Amino acid sequence: MLLVLAVIIFYPKLKPVFSSGGDDGPQPGMRAMRGSQPLFASGYVLVPTKMNELIYSTGSLLPDEEVDLAFETSGKVVGLFFEEGRKVKKGELMAKLNDRPLQAQLLKLQAQQKLVQEREFRQRQLLDRDAISRESYDQVVTELQSIEADIMLIEARIAETELHAPFDGIVGLRMISEGAFATTQTKIVRLVKTRPLKIEFSIPERYAGEVVPGFPISFVVDGFPEPFSANVYAIDPKVDINTRTIVVRALYPNTNEELKPGRFASIRARLSEIENAVSIPTEALIAEMAGEKVFIYKNGKAKEIKVKTGLRTEAHIQIREGLNFGDTLLTTAILQLREDLPVQLDTLVTNQQIVNQ
Repeated sequence: MLLVLAVIIFYPKLKPVFSSGGDDGPQPGMRAMRGSQPLFASGYVLVPTKMNELIYSTGSLLPDEEVDLAFETSGKVVGLFFEEGRKVKKGELMAKLNDRPLQAQLLKLQAQQKLVQEREFRQRQLLDRDAISRESYDQVVTELQSIEADIMLIEARIAETELHAPFDGIVGLRMISEGAFATTQTKIVRLVKTRPLKIEFSIPERYAGEVVPGFPISFVVDGFPEPFSANVYAIDPKVDINTRTIVVRALYPNTNEELKPGRFASIRARLSEIENAVSIPTEALIAEMAGEKVFIYKNGKAKEIKVKTGLRTEAHIQIREGLNFGDTLLTTAILQLREDLPVQLDTLVTNQQIVNQ
Protein backbone atom coordinates (compact mmCIF):
# COMPACT_ATOMS: atom_id res chain seq x y z
CA MET A 1 0.00 0.00 0.00
CA LEU A 2 2.79 2.44 0.86
CA LEU A 3 4.62 1.55 -2.39
CA VAL A 4 1.57 2.33 -4.49
CA LEU A 5 1.11 5.66 -2.70
CA ALA A 6 4.80 6.62 -3.32
CA VAL A 7 4.49 5.86 -7.02
CA ILE A 8 1.37 8.02 -7.31
CA ILE A 9 3.12 10.95 -5.60
CA PHE A 10 6.53 10.89 -7.40
CA TYR A 11 5.52 9.68 -10.89
CA PRO A 12 4.58 13.16 -12.27
CA LYS A 13 8.00 14.51 -11.24
CA LEU A 14 9.96 11.56 -12.62
CA LYS A 15 8.07 11.34 -15.95
CA PRO A 16 10.08 14.12 -17.71
CA VAL A 17 13.32 12.37 -16.72
CA PHE A 18 12.28 9.07 -18.34
CA SER A 19 10.71 10.71 -21.37
CA SER A 20 13.81 12.90 -22.06
CA GLY A 21 15.87 9.93 -23.02
CA GLY A 22 13.87 9.44 -26.22
CA ASP A 23 14.62 11.40 -29.43
CA ASP A 24 11.46 12.53 -31.09
CA GLY A 25 13.42 14.62 -33.68
CA PRO A 26 14.25 18.35 -33.81
CA GLN A 27 11.78 21.06 -32.94
CA PRO A 28 10.33 23.24 -35.75
CA GLY A 29 12.84 25.99 -34.97
CA MET A 30 15.69 23.48 -35.25
CA ARG A 31 14.43 22.29 -38.60
CA ALA A 32 14.50 25.89 -39.84
CA MET A 33 18.06 26.27 -38.59
CA ARG A 34 19.12 23.11 -40.46
CA GLY A 35 17.61 24.47 -43.63
CA SER A 36 14.84 21.91 -44.00
CA GLN A 37 12.34 24.78 -44.33
CA PRO A 38 12.79 27.95 -46.48
CA LEU A 39 12.97 31.40 -44.94
CA PHE A 40 10.03 33.67 -45.76
CA ALA A 41 11.06 37.10 -47.10
CA SER A 42 9.77 39.94 -49.27
CA GLY A 43 11.13 40.62 -52.74
CA TYR A 44 11.58 43.85 -54.63
CA VAL A 45 12.04 43.81 -58.41
CA LEU A 46 14.46 46.53 -59.52
CA VAL A 47 13.25 48.80 -62.32
CA PRO A 48 14.61 52.12 -63.68
CA THR A 49 13.79 55.03 -61.38
CA LYS A 50 14.42 58.76 -61.20
CA MET A 51 16.20 60.02 -58.09
CA ASN A 52 16.54 63.58 -56.85
CA GLU A 53 19.08 64.79 -54.33
CA LEU A 54 17.60 67.56 -52.22
CA ILE A 55 18.91 69.85 -49.48
CA TYR A 56 16.54 70.73 -46.66
CA SER A 57 17.30 73.77 -44.54
CA THR A 58 15.65 76.50 -42.53
CA GLY A 59 16.03 80.20 -43.07
CA SER A 60 14.63 83.66 -42.52
CA LEU A 61 13.06 86.26 -44.76
CA LEU A 62 15.06 89.49 -44.80
CA PRO A 63 14.12 92.87 -46.28
CA ASP A 64 15.98 93.99 -49.36
CA GLU A 65 16.93 97.19 -47.52
CA GLU A 66 16.38 98.32 -43.93
CA VAL A 67 17.55 101.38 -42.00
CA ASP A 68 16.75 103.30 -38.83
CA LEU A 69 16.53 106.92 -39.96
CA ALA A 70 18.16 109.66 -37.88
CA PHE A 71 19.26 113.26 -38.43
CA GLU A 72 22.85 114.17 -39.22
CA THR A 73 22.74 117.05 -36.75
CA SER A 74 20.99 118.04 -33.53
CA GLY A 75 18.01 120.31 -33.11
CA LYS A 76 14.32 120.69 -32.37
CA VAL A 77 11.93 118.65 -34.51
CA VAL A 78 9.54 121.06 -36.21
CA GLY A 79 7.89 118.70 -38.67
CA LEU A 80 7.08 115.02 -39.26
CA PHE A 81 5.75 114.43 -42.77
CA PHE A 82 5.06 110.69 -42.92
CA GLU A 83 2.30 108.35 -41.79
CA GLU A 84 3.19 105.21 -39.89
CA GLY A 85 2.97 102.01 -41.92
CA ARG A 86 2.70 103.85 -45.25
CA LYS A 87 4.82 103.68 -48.37
CA VAL A 88 7.27 106.46 -49.19
CA LYS A 89 9.31 107.24 -52.27
CA LYS A 90 13.05 107.74 -52.47
CA GLY A 91 13.96 111.38 -51.72
CA GLU A 92 10.66 112.17 -50.00
CA LEU A 93 10.95 114.61 -47.06
CA MET A 94 10.06 112.79 -43.84
CA ALA A 95 11.11 115.09 -40.99
CA LYS A 96 12.54 118.55 -40.41
CA LEU A 97 14.60 120.28 -37.68
CA ASN A 98 14.53 123.98 -36.81
CA ASP A 99 16.88 125.76 -39.26
CA ARG A 100 15.94 129.43 -38.74
CA PRO A 101 19.38 130.47 -37.40
CA LEU A 102 21.03 128.82 -40.39
CA GLN A 103 18.63 130.48 -42.83
CA ALA A 104 19.51 133.88 -41.30
CA GLN A 105 23.24 133.18 -41.74
CA LEU A 106 22.57 132.18 -45.32
CA LEU A 107 20.77 135.46 -46.08
CA LYS A 108 23.64 137.45 -44.58
CA LEU A 109 26.21 135.62 -46.67
CA GLN A 110 24.14 135.98 -49.83
CA ALA A 111 23.99 139.74 -49.29
CA GLN A 112 27.77 139.88 -48.82
CA GLN A 113 28.22 137.73 -51.89
CA LYS A 114 26.23 140.17 -54.03
CA LEU A 115 28.30 143.10 -52.80
CA VAL A 116 31.62 141.38 -53.43
CA GLN A 117 30.48 140.21 -56.86
CA GLU A 118 29.86 143.85 -57.88
CA ARG A 119 33.23 144.89 -56.53
CA GLU A 120 34.93 142.05 -58.40
CA PHE A 121 33.21 143.18 -61.63
CA ARG A 122 34.51 146.74 -61.26
CA GLN A 123 37.98 145.54 -60.31
CA ARG A 124 38.14 143.34 -63.38
CA GLN A 125 37.30 146.28 -65.65
CA LEU A 126 40.02 148.38 -64.03
CA LEU A 127 42.48 145.52 -64.37
CA ASP A 128 41.73 145.28 -68.09
CA ARG A 129 42.75 148.99 -68.40
CA ASP A 130 45.78 148.47 -66.17
CA ALA A 131 44.27 150.89 -63.65
CA ILE A 132 44.95 148.53 -60.69
CA SER A 133 47.48 145.89 -59.87
CA ARG A 134 46.87 142.18 -60.30
CA GLU A 135 47.35 141.72 -56.56
CA SER A 136 44.42 144.02 -55.73
CA TYR A 137 42.15 142.12 -58.09
CA ASP A 138 43.22 138.74 -56.64
CA GLN A 139 42.33 139.90 -53.14
CA VAL A 140 38.74 140.61 -54.23
CA VAL A 141 38.47 137.25 -56.02
CA THR A 142 39.71 135.44 -52.93
CA GLU A 143 37.16 137.24 -50.77
CA LEU A 144 34.37 136.26 -53.17
CA GLN A 145 35.46 132.62 -53.19
CA SER A 146 35.56 132.57 -49.38
CA ILE A 147 31.98 133.86 -49.17
CA GLU A 148 30.81 131.30 -51.72
CA ALA A 149 32.44 128.52 -49.66
CA ASP A 150 30.68 129.78 -46.54
CA ILE A 151 27.37 129.75 -48.40
CA MET A 152 27.95 126.15 -49.48
CA LEU A 153 28.73 125.18 -45.87
CA ILE A 154 25.55 126.80 -44.55
CA GLU A 155 23.47 125.13 -47.28
CA ALA A 156 24.99 121.76 -46.32
CA ARG A 157 24.13 122.37 -42.67
CA ILE A 158 20.56 123.30 -43.66
CA ALA A 159 20.32 120.06 -45.67
CA GLU A 160 21.30 118.15 -42.52
CA THR A 161 18.16 119.46 -40.83
CA GLU A 162 16.03 117.61 -43.37
CA LEU A 163 15.43 113.87 -43.28
CA HIS A 164 14.74 112.27 -46.69
CA ALA A 165 13.90 108.66 -47.57
CA PRO A 166 17.04 106.99 -48.97
CA PHE A 167 15.00 104.41 -50.95
CA ASP A 168 11.43 103.33 -51.69
CA GLY A 169 9.91 101.44 -48.81
CA ILE A 170 7.44 101.26 -45.95
CA VAL A 171 7.92 103.26 -42.78
CA GLY A 172 7.36 101.63 -39.42
CA LEU A 173 6.30 103.22 -36.16
CA ARG A 174 7.72 106.65 -35.37
CA MET A 175 9.93 106.89 -32.30
CA ILE A 176 9.75 110.64 -31.64
CA SER A 177 7.17 113.41 -31.52
CA GLU A 178 7.15 116.84 -33.08
CA GLY A 179 8.70 119.39 -30.73
CA ALA A 180 11.20 116.96 -29.23
CA PHE A 181 14.93 117.63 -29.31
CA ALA A 182 16.74 115.15 -31.55
CA THR A 183 20.42 114.28 -31.72
CA THR A 184 22.36 112.20 -34.20
CA GLN A 185 21.67 109.16 -31.98
CA THR A 186 17.90 109.69 -31.91
CA LYS A 187 16.02 107.21 -34.09
CA ILE A 188 13.12 108.80 -35.92
CA VAL A 189 11.56 105.86 -37.79
CA ARG A 190 12.52 102.60 -39.44
CA LEU A 191 12.30 102.32 -43.22
CA VAL A 192 12.00 98.85 -44.76
CA LYS A 193 12.05 97.79 -48.39
CA THR A 194 9.96 94.65 -48.76
CA ARG A 195 10.11 94.19 -52.52
CA PRO A 196 12.10 92.06 -53.25
CA LEU A 197 12.84 89.90 -50.20
CA LYS A 198 16.03 88.04 -49.31
CA ILE A 199 15.95 84.46 -48.05
CA GLU A 200 18.96 83.61 -45.91
CA PHE A 201 19.80 80.00 -45.06
CA SER A 202 22.78 77.67 -44.59
CA ILE A 203 23.93 74.59 -46.49
CA PRO A 204 26.54 71.93 -45.59
CA GLU A 205 30.04 72.75 -46.81
CA ARG A 206 30.18 69.72 -49.13
CA TYR A 207 27.62 71.39 -51.40
CA ALA A 208 29.67 74.57 -51.80
CA GLY A 209 30.61 73.79 -55.39
CA GLU A 210 27.08 72.91 -56.48
CA VAL A 211 25.09 75.90 -55.20
CA VAL A 212 26.05 78.91 -57.32
CA PRO A 213 24.40 82.27 -58.14
CA GLY A 214 21.26 81.63 -60.13
CA PHE A 215 20.61 78.26 -58.43
CA PRO A 216 16.83 77.77 -57.98
CA ILE A 217 15.28 76.97 -54.60
CA SER A 218 11.78 76.66 -53.19
CA PHE A 219 10.61 77.62 -49.73
CA VAL A 220 7.49 77.25 -47.64
CA VAL A 221 6.08 79.78 -45.16
CA ASP A 222 3.43 78.93 -42.57
CA GLY A 223 0.00 80.10 -43.61
CA PHE A 224 0.61 79.68 -47.35
CA PRO A 225 -0.34 76.31 -48.87
CA GLU A 226 1.84 76.62 -51.96
CA PRO A 227 5.66 76.87 -52.00
CA PHE A 228 7.45 79.95 -53.32
CA SER A 229 10.33 79.98 -55.80
CA ALA A 230 13.51 82.05 -55.54
CA ASN A 231 17.03 82.14 -56.99
CA VAL A 232 20.36 82.28 -55.18
CA TYR A 233 22.18 85.56 -55.77
CA ALA A 234 25.01 85.52 -53.20
CA ILE A 235 27.09 82.96 -51.29
CA ASP A 236 29.30 83.68 -48.31
CA PRO A 237 32.93 82.99 -49.32
CA LYS A 238 33.79 81.60 -45.88
CA VAL A 239 32.69 78.39 -44.15
CA ASP A 240 31.47 78.81 -40.58
CA ILE A 241 34.06 76.96 -38.48
CA ASN A 242 31.52 76.15 -35.76
CA THR A 243 28.75 74.66 -37.89
CA ARG A 244 30.73 73.79 -41.04
CA THR A 245 28.03 75.40 -43.13
CA ILE A 246 27.92 78.19 -45.70
CA VAL A 247 25.43 81.06 -45.58
CA VAL A 248 23.48 81.52 -48.81
CA ARG A 249 21.06 84.24 -49.85
CA ALA A 250 18.33 83.99 -52.46
CA LEU A 251 16.04 86.67 -53.87
CA TYR A 252 12.24 86.46 -54.07
CA PRO A 253 10.44 89.21 -56.08
CA ASN A 254 7.56 89.54 -53.58
CA THR A 255 5.71 91.53 -56.21
CA ASN A 256 2.45 91.60 -54.28
CA GLU A 257 4.25 92.08 -50.95
CA GLU A 258 2.36 89.12 -49.52
CA LEU A 259 5.35 88.04 -47.43
CA LYS A 260 6.76 90.04 -44.54
CA PRO A 261 10.45 90.14 -43.56
CA GLY A 262 11.43 88.34 -40.40
CA ARG A 263 9.31 85.27 -41.05
CA PHE A 264 10.59 81.69 -40.78
CA ALA A 265 10.97 79.67 -43.99
CA SER A 266 11.57 76.00 -44.78
CA ILE A 267 14.03 75.73 -47.67
CA ARG A 268 14.33 72.97 -50.26
CA ALA A 269 17.02 72.96 -52.96
CA ARG A 270 17.28 70.32 -55.68
CA LEU A 271 20.94 69.51 -56.27
CA SER A 272 20.94 66.76 -58.87
CA GLU A 273 18.59 64.49 -60.78
CA ILE A 274 19.48 61.01 -62.05
CA GLU A 275 17.40 59.28 -64.70
CA ASN A 276 17.16 55.47 -64.94
CA ALA A 277 18.93 54.86 -61.64
CA VAL A 278 19.17 51.51 -59.85
CA SER A 279 17.83 52.33 -56.38
CA ILE A 280 17.00 50.17 -53.39
CA PRO A 281 15.29 50.82 -50.05
CA THR A 282 17.73 51.87 -47.38
CA GLU A 283 16.72 48.98 -45.08
CA ALA A 284 17.93 46.42 -47.65
CA LEU A 285 21.56 47.60 -47.54
CA ILE A 286 23.92 45.80 -45.15
CA ALA A 287 27.05 47.67 -44.05
CA GLU A 288 30.17 45.66 -43.12
CA MET A 289 33.82 46.37 -42.48
CA ALA A 290 34.71 45.07 -45.94
CA GLY A 291 32.06 47.15 -47.68
CA GLU A 292 28.35 47.09 -48.35
CA LYS A 293 26.23 44.24 -49.62
CA VAL A 294 22.67 43.15 -50.36
CA PHE A 295 20.88 39.85 -50.88
CA ILE A 296 18.94 38.99 -54.01
CA TYR A 297 16.54 36.11 -54.72
CA LYS A 298 17.79 33.71 -57.38
CA ASN A 299 16.66 30.15 -58.13
CA GLY A 300 14.89 29.89 -54.80
CA LYS A 301 17.93 30.88 -52.75
CA ALA A 302 19.51 34.00 -51.27
CA LYS A 303 22.60 35.30 -53.10
CA GLU A 304 25.00 37.78 -51.51
CA ILE A 305 26.02 40.68 -53.78
CA LYS A 306 28.71 43.29 -53.05
CA VAL A 307 27.57 46.74 -54.15
CA LYS A 308 28.87 50.28 -54.57
CA THR A 309 26.49 53.06 -53.60
CA GLY A 310 25.92 56.56 -54.89
CA LEU A 311 23.21 59.11 -54.25
CA ARG A 312 21.36 58.73 -50.95
CA THR A 313 17.94 60.03 -50.04
CA GLU A 314 15.82 59.52 -46.95
CA ALA A 315 14.23 56.30 -48.26
CA HIS A 316 16.41 55.04 -51.12
CA ILE A 317 20.03 54.54 -52.11
CA GLN A 318 21.46 54.52 -55.61
CA ILE A 319 23.45 51.40 -56.53
CA ARG A 320 26.21 52.14 -59.03
CA GLU A 321 27.70 48.65 -59.26
CA GLY A 322 26.51 45.16 -58.36
CA LEU A 323 22.81 45.14 -59.27
CA ASN A 324 20.90 45.22 -62.53
CA PHE A 325 17.36 45.98 -63.57
CA GLY A 326 15.17 42.93 -63.11
CA ASP A 327 17.02 41.56 -60.06
CA THR A 328 14.79 40.61 -57.15
CA LEU A 329 16.10 42.29 -54.02
CA LEU A 330 15.29 40.78 -50.63
CA THR A 331 14.04 43.49 -48.28
CA THR A 332 12.96 41.62 -45.13
CA ALA A 333 14.54 39.08 -42.76
CA ILE A 334 17.88 40.72 -43.54
CA LEU A 335 19.62 39.50 -40.38
CA GLN A 336 18.67 35.85 -41.04
CA LEU A 337 19.81 35.75 -44.67
CA ARG A 338 22.89 33.73 -45.61
CA GLU A 339 24.48 32.69 -48.88
CA ASP A 340 22.46 29.91 -50.61
CA LEU A 341 19.85 29.91 -47.86
CA PRO A 342 16.49 28.64 -49.25
CA VAL A 343 14.03 31.50 -49.49
CA GLN A 344 10.32 31.61 -50.17
CA LEU A 345 8.84 34.95 -51.29
CA ASP A 346 5.74 35.95 -49.39
CA THR A 347 5.49 39.40 -51.01
CA LEU A 348 6.85 40.60 -54.36
CA VAL A 349 6.84 44.26 -55.38
CA THR A 350 6.99 44.49 -59.16
CA ASN A 351 6.62 48.21 -59.73
CA GLN A 352 8.41 51.25 -58.29
CA GLN A 353 7.38 54.86 -58.05
CA ILE A 354 9.62 57.83 -58.77
CA VAL A 355 11.89 58.28 -55.76
CA ASN A 356 12.07 61.73 -54.15
CA GLN A 357 13.87 62.62 -50.97
